[in-house]
Formats: sequence, structure tokens, C-alpha cells
Amino acid sequence: MPQEILVLGAGMVGTCAALELRLRGHAVTLVDRRPPGRETSYGNAGIIQREAVEPYAFPREWGAMLSVLLRRGLDVNYHPGALLAALPRLARYWRASAPGRHRRITAQYASLIAHSTSEHQRLVAAADAGDLVRRQGFRFAYRSEAAFDAARGRAKALCEAYGVTSAALGGQSLAQAEPALRQSMAGAIHWHQPWTVSDPGALVERYAALFQRLGGRFTSGDAGSLRPQGAGWRVDSAEGPIEAGHAVVALGPWSGPLTAALGYRFPMILKRGYHRHFTGGEALNLPLLDAERGYVLAPMRQGLRLTTGAEIAHLDAAQTPRQLAGSEAVARELLDLGAPVEATPWAGYRPCMADMKPVIGPAPRHPGLWFDFGHGHQGFTLGPASARLLADQIEGKQAYLDPQPFLPSRF
Repeated sequence: MPQEILVLGAGMVGTCAALELRLRGHAVTLVDRRPPGRETSYGNAGIIQREAVEPYAFPREWGAMLSVLLRRGLDVNYHPGALLAALPRLARYWRASAPGRHRRITAQYASLIAHSTSEHQRLVAAADAGDLVRRQGFRFAYRSEAAFDAARGRAKALCEAYGVTSAALGGQSLAQAEPALRQSMAGAIHWHQPWTVSDPGALVERYAALFQRLGGRFTSGDAGSLRPQGAGWRVDSAEGPIEAGHAVVALGPWSGPLTAALGYRFPMILKRGYHRHFTGGEALNLPLLDAERGYVLAPMRQGLRLTTGAEIAHLDAAQTPRQLAGSEAVARELLDLGAPVEATPWAGYRPCMADMKPVIGPAPRHPGLWFDFGHGHQGFTLGPASARLLADQIEGKQAYLDPQPFLPSRF
């Protein structure tokens, strides 16, 4: 039976939720303060990471943790106040990263990642967005032989456990595949199954345009105004108040404050990342993760995009792009980047849950309220797969995969 549904948040996750529900015949209104795909979904490395069956674990070796605390590397930075405020959630993250727990979480997480490219394919075809997508994988490059050897062993284990495929390229093979590299590297793991996208924000826009062509409605509005209204929900928009029987919170990093106002306390950790584009330099054939330095170089329509690791910072805190400056300096040793495009770097937040799994399902205490957030580094990857799982639950159907590991009630 068709339902009236509000979806709050027009990033990849929210747009896919709205589109999936509209494809199933529901009357859906998508609400955001900005046009679709202009926040976190715009700023990522543009990779649909089918290989990412293992969520990022908290470092457990004392040397690695000390390196993070002293900010010795480029992969992690933090604001002291934000780090102190996040300590209880980081402690839960650390506990969840213990080897036995992490293996169990990985098995659950991998069940969702397994559908990432197939669910995107369905929407890419319907949205006529194939021109944005390449299906040639991407590479993790390693500077030291020890790190490369460890990566080869891990890639083999993941292939055996989860069927993700890759090829190990020695230093000479990598140099032939990417002749623009100035430095010799120990080697690279070329993951075969991921897709890369030349304009991540444009892919979200294509999905949103399809949603509207199918009769879905997009409107500018204040998600923070969400409140119960009779047997349903109400939100304020540029077109006036909008009411519906169901509401989906898919606001990424802003989901925490909104759900807190409704009485929920999810252990969300915000990891901020930066990017900047460069033009006029040498080109890469495929995106490249400089694995021992913690940044990605990805060919995009706007130029070569450099994206950074994680920064622990309060929502909307002033930018401190130390990682970006350091990554740019290291990347220029590896490749001729050319000139920066933007005068000011872009910054956005990844909403990470302490147990490394997204929150997908019904709100425990509010009928008609649904959650779809907390995808960490993989919201762009998991938008369509999460949307299908959420829609199955809203419709009361047998879900296409076990929803239990992702339910909000686990907290």
C-alpha cells in the first residue's frame, strides 16, 4: 500500500532512499537545505568500494596510537576539544576493533558491501548516468616492501573469505601502469571490483533528477524542525509545513543532533576530510591511495582531486587543513599535480558509528520514524544498498539481507 514519506537529507544516502521508495510507488518528499549532492557526497574520492568489506578499525598497537596522539602522520588529525568530547565514543570504537569483535563486525558489514555495485548499477542504468562511471577498479600503492608484503597477504585473505578480487603489481608494473609517477614504489594492490566516478556530486544529482522525473518532490527545508504530528510527522519547508505518515532521517553527520533532540544518543564519531583539485599537471589513469601516507589522488572532471584522511573536529568547526597541506607536499614528490583549482579547500564530515556499521531501520520509540545514517567512509558506496534494506523494512517485507546487525535498537 503506498505511503506518504518524508526523507530528510539529499546526499547519496538520502537521495537513494527517496528514489528507492518512489520506485516502489510511495509518495515521497525529499527535504534538504541545499540541492542534492552538495554536502559530504560531493567531496569524497568518488569510489564505489566493493572491496571495502572490512570497516576501518581503531588502531590497537601502542606505537600506532602514540603516533596518532602526537600527530606524526598525515592520516589522522584532531582538535583537542573535539577529541576529549569524543573519548567515550572512541573507547567504544576501540573495544569494537578488538580482533574477535572486528571479525564478527566485518562479516556483517560485508553482507551489505556485497550489494554495493549491483545496487548502484540498477540506479545508474535507470538514471542514464553511465558516462560518469568507470569499472576498472583502483589501486592501493605502497612505498615499503614490508607494507606491500602485508597488503598482499591481506588481499589474499579477503579474496578467500569474501570473494573480493585483486592483483598485486610490483614496482615496475605499477610504473608501467602509471607512467606519470616520479618515484619508484614497492608495488600496489589493484582492486578489480570497485567503480570510480568522475563527479560524485553529479551522480547524486542524476539520481535526484530521476526521482523527480518519476514524480518525487524535492523541496528546500529545515530538517531540524521535524516533529511528531498526529499519527505522522511534520517538517517546515520553503513551501510551508509538510506532513507524512513516515519520516526517514538520512542527514549523515547532522543526524546526531536531530536524533538527540528526539531523545536518542547514538555513539557517532565525526571524521572530517578535505579535498582540493589540481589541473595542468600529469594525469593518473586510475585513482591511487598512497597507503602509507593516507591520502587519495583521483582523476575527476574538475581536475585531479586530492582527498585526505580523518580529522576529529566538532561539526562546523573552523578548518585546519594541516593534513591537506602535508598530503599535497608528499603528493608533489610523487606526481606533478599542477596548480590548485580552489582558493579554499573543501571540507566535509564522515558520520562514523562506534561499532563501524550504519544505522538502518525503525526508531525504537517513535512509530513511523526511520533511520538511515552512520555509514562512515562508505555512504557514497552504500547509498543504494542501504536504501533497498530500509525500503524492505518500511514495507514490512522479508528484507533482501539480514537487517539485524544494522538496526537502531542495537544501541
